[in-house]
Amino acid sequence: MKKVIAIVLAAGLVMSVVGCEDESTRYVEVDRTPAIPQGVYSITADEAVYIYWLPVREADLDFYRIWWSDEADGNYELVGTSDDESYVDDDVDNGTTYFYAVSAVDFDGNESDLSYETVFDTPRPEGFDVSVYDFNIDPDHAGFDLSAAQVIPYNAAAADFYIDWDDELLAFFINVSDENTDIQDMGYTQNFDEIGYAPSDGYSYVGWSEVIEGHTYIIWTRDDHFAKVRVTYADYDNLDNIIFDWGYQPSEGDLGRMELARPQHDEDYLRHDIKTKNIDIVKGQ
Repeated sequence: MKKVIAIVLAAGLVMSVVGCEDESTRYVEVDRTPAIPQGVYSITADEAVYIYWLPVREADLDFYRIWWSDEADGNYELVGTSDDESYVDDDVDNGTTYFYAVSAVDFDGNESDLSYETVFDTPRPEGFDVSVYDFNIDPDHAGFDLSAAQVIPYNAAAADFYIDWDDELLAFFINVSDENTDIQDMGYTQNFDEIGYAPSDGYSYVGWSEVIEGHTYIIWTRDDHFAKVRVTYADYDNLDNIIFDWGYQPSEGDLGRMELARPQHDEDYLRHDIKTKNIDIVKGQ
């Protein structure tokens, strides 16, 4: 019987020691860095780049930092900060390509790594509410030079396209000025930025397309530039003019084809190892 009592007393002592250890345990809260921003993309504009990303949903998130570089794997420099999931970089030049990344910062100053997506953009000139006329009525104001952003005579050497009204078909038509310039109707669009890229095929083989209000047209110029024209108004009362918005990409070839306004989010450039960006050289300046 004494053995049983001894065993019970020993077990109680062990439980008492364990209980003391539990009471003395201290938990240390580790302050983690914020999550890396995701879904970063940009929209091309005239001397501006609009940058957007998904929110980092953490209670202690303070703000975001936006970073810029002139190459995908180059040194990224701080361009600005934002309290929400957007930023407008208006310190840019048309025709120059910029690479962007975003980091998140919490209230204790902890900062995430840069966003993994390689986001690049090439701002380009644009214009709104331009009026051109049927070349049969006003030939000196029927053509448009995209590179110079000017209304010019329909038969001028620099004209990229011109407008005419067809009495038999009862429709306006937009005509490219020579056989080395192409045009394609991209259909109805809700706004000017909805179409932001130029397709590589599917262009009109006749060199003209019917003008329809709300439609966006892609023009591939003779010197390998791309532009978009969105018709906002066609005067079917006087049958003499149309009004359109336009955007022209100074970059040539494939880069220009993909840089009219498209959100840039190129999976081929995913940055899985942020150290390859040499970000430590400039980060925190």
